Amino acid sequence: MSVKREGSDSEEQPETEVVHLGRKPFEQHGFVNTPVYRGSTVLHPTLAALRAYSQPYTYGRRATPTTRALEEAIAHLEGGAATILTSSGLAAVSTAVLAFVQGGDHVLIVDSVYQPARAFADKMLKRLGIETTYYDPLIGSGIDALFRPNTRLVMVEAPGSQTFEMQDIPAIAAAARARNIWVLADNTWATPLYCKPLALGADVSIQAATKYIVGHADAMLGAVTANAKAAKFIDDAKERLGTCPGSEETYLGLRGLRTLAVRLAQHQRSGIAVAEWLKARPEVDRILHPALPGDPGHAIWKRDFTGASGLFTAVLKPVSEKKLAAFLDGLKLFGMGYSWGGYESLVVPFDPTSYRTATRWHGAGPALRFHVGLEAVDDLIADLAAGFERMRDA
Repeated sequence: MSVKREGSDSEEQPETEVVHLGRKPFEQHGFVNTPVYRGSTVLHPTLAALRAYSQPYTYGRRATPTTRALEEAIAHLEGGAATILTSSGLAAVSTAVLAFVQGGDHVLIVDSVYQPARAFADKMLKRLGIETTYYDPLIGSGIDALFRPNTRLVMVEAPGSQTFEMQDIPAIAAAARARNIWVLADNTWATPLYCKPLALGADVSIQAATKYIVGHADAMLGAVTANAKAAKFIDDAKERLGTCPGSEETYLGLRGLRTLAVRLAQHQRSGIAVAEWLKARPEVDRILHPALPGDPGHAIWKRDFTGASGLFTAVLKPVSEKKLAAFLDGLKLFGMGYSWGGYESLVVPFDPTSYRTATRWHGAGPALRFHVGLEAVDDLIADLAAGFERMRDA
């Protein structure tokens, strides 16, 4: 989708926008990149200016030219009224939720939510007197039956963390809007280039910018983008909680943004190629990837998304721990480590049985979450093929 960027005379494609948004070279002596502004204190020239508190920048925690450049760029890409940055993706989730809730409220969170977000709800929200109900990601408009008089917000995540269920965000948002309930969406998997939750009816879109926006596995960063109705709540939460990103991390987010479109396109191509190869392997029971035809969520993905990232899951057929270790331990190109979205390929085993309550996990064998990086597909496939040989021989 092309939109008109501020300062542009015409509508531009997202690939162009990520290169130019937030950059004002001739305000920076012609240098093409926004500099890293490090600092807390911002001087005011007069007593009147100090008391007016109306300068563009008044204190480093609130904003710097570096943070504002990235905030404005992400807000534009998301189609939102405003963006705030946080120190991590989890901080983005917690700040966004706390912006809207108070003791005595009830919230609805999808059962396939990012696990640390679930822990935040189970521990921190519970301690604050806020009750959480987890719901089936496939509920759609049926979520209306779960609303209570004190339900304050619904959190969606599409596709679901680890298990990749697709949610009908427009249906859920329509039901919530009829009851004046906020809708928060985790949009990390698709980024604003491949999905725009605000256009689908959500009030807030959350990014673990650590992942694809930074894109190089070298910084922690979060972003929360709100529509006009929700923006004042998000800004107030930022101020009251004191959340802010580091200067260097923000710069790395800006740097990563410039190549986001080309990286995502490659992640998508390679991810689908590897997923299709794995799907044909005799050791694999099924692939969880909404961009693949035949996936239960493919129709919704095709309707609401314009692309896919490099993250998906392969569920193996039953295999012993010894054979699984033989497969994973000898991989040369797929590292075992948490997070994803960087240039490198990763794989981690998981079992969501213990942390699902509204749904039950059914896996024939071990589940492996893959992130396909920017390496050559043939090399990645050769690495996996050798792993399956080790599994067989173990």
